[in-house]
Order: sequence, then C-alpha cells, then structure tokens
Amino acid sequence: MAPELLNKVLVAGERAGRIVEVEAYCGSIDPGSHAFRGPNNRNATMFGPPGLLYVYFTYGMHWCANAVCGDEGVGVAVLVRALAPLDGLDAMRAARGPTARRDRDLCSGPAKLTQALGITGLHDGVDLVAGDGGVTIVDDGTPPPDGPANGVRIGLAVGKGERFPWRWWVAGDPNVSRR
Repeated sequence: MAPELLNKVLVAGERAGRIVEVEAYCGSIDPGSHAFRGPNNRNATMFGPPGLLYVYFTYGMHWCANAVCGDEGVGVAVLVRALAPLDGLDAMRAARGPTARRDRDLCSGPAKLTQALGITGLHDGVDLVAGDGGVTIVDDGTPPPDGPANGVRIGLAVGKGERFPWRWWVAGDPNVSRR
C-alpha cells in the first residue's frame, strides 16, 4: 500500500500537500514498528480499521502521522515522511517559523509536515477517508509514479528493521527528506 500513497494529497483544513515520501511499518513482523509487541494505549489506532490516522509523539517534541493500512487487529501503517506543499503555504510558513527558509523546507520530513499542517495528537484516530476529523487523504487524479525510488527506512537502530527496503519516494522531488 505504501507506494500507492505517493502523489495522493494529504489535506488538513486549508493546508494541503502531495505525498512524495512514505515508509511502511508492518506489525508483528517488523521490530521497527510500534505494533511489534502488540496493542497498547499508545498504538491502539494502528490496530484499528484501515483508513485511520495514527499520530504519535516522538523524541518528546515532534508529532508523526501515519495512514493505517492493514486489516483491523494487525497493526500495519504507512508513515508519511514528506509532502510537496500545495495549498495554505502562508499558514504552513507561520506554523514552521523561521527554520523553513524555502518552500521545500516546509514539509521535507515527518515532523516538519505535521507541524506545517497543524496535525497533533488530537487528530489520532480520525478517519482519513471520510475526512470528518479535519484531516483526509484525497486522490486528485495524479497517479503514483510508475517506478518510485525505493530504499531502506531512515533513523532505525540496528536490529530494528533498518535493512528492510520499505521506504518509497518520488524520485527527483526536492521535498523528499534529507538522509
């Protein structure tokens, strides 16, 4: 499912960006996944039905957003790593502050994009398909790339699934996060 999310549009209120980078996290077979050891209060949304937004806090300071993609009870989700900003750029710039000097700095990482779009833990569990929680993923007719770039996930410790090639991105897009 992860590469199929490329070029879809993540919308939060009046702010929106095209998904240009994702990573898959695959439940009990993936030691890098929050779902690896089963459900708990923090990761409960990951075990919900597909189409939910799983939002978690990391490093004590950043939110990250994932689309739940597996069957209910399985704990499979796709981390949205980067967006190409489309709408609401002034609001994104205001949310990101002076650290985002260029438009490509607005959403070029999972914490940057949640900050730019105003996504927080209050959005955990919203339905991305219905969009009734203020955040949705829409298809504007732009298909996923025929041959997305592919590689290992970023920032995982040794023994935590760091070698799985479960990261996909739109090759050449300047908004993809820096390694």
